[in-house]
Amino acid sequence: MITREQAWGLFRKFNKDPFHIQHALTLEGVMRWYAADLGYGNEAEYWGIVGLLHDIDFELFPAEHCVKAAQILREAGAEEALIHGVCSHGYELTAAAAAPENEMEKVLYAVDELTGLIWAAALIRPSKSVTDIELKSVKKKYKAPAFAAGCSREVIEKGAALLGWSLDTLITKTISAMRSCEQTVSLAMSGLAPPAGQN
Repeated sequence: MITREQAWGLFRKFNKDPFHIQHALTLEGVMRWYAADLGYGNEAEYWGIVGLLHDIDFELFPAEHCVKAAQILREAGAEEALIHGVCSHGYELTAAAAAPENEMEKVLYAVDELTGLIWAAALIRPSKSVTDIELKSVKKKYKAPAFAAGCSREVIEKGAALLGWSLDTLITKTISAMRSCEQTVSLAMSGLAPPAGQN
């Protein structure tokens, strides 16, 4: 199995934009939290790696999303199950993506867009953090189509349906998942910042 260190090195080879890096690290932490929450604690590292790599091709090859990813991961020696897991989050969004099959893939599909919306809602709060955001605040923003318009409500709702959860359950769990990793992600991002005076 590809290690976390190998996955990070591979991801960084194709991703330089802080936005994409932060999203990947957030998904890694969120997926690890969900693995533990849903009784797959012994697979938390694997779930996290899938989250970390899910958009590996998006920065450089957006028009070939989930096509290039499979190629990149296969060439790196990743197992087919991991490749399927990574690419399944593009179900019905890209021609290459198969439907999410297991619980891990369904979670990834459901939370990918949702984490973006929750983070956008957190950034306009005084704290600029998910630590004090609640379901009610997220739902209010969720119902405003112009807010974080790039975060597909349709995909989020399909994801909740795939899991057999209410939208409220999915949002509440994902807030908790994001709280669990916010500090770790922040520290990782600060470590990537260039020295003062450099671009």
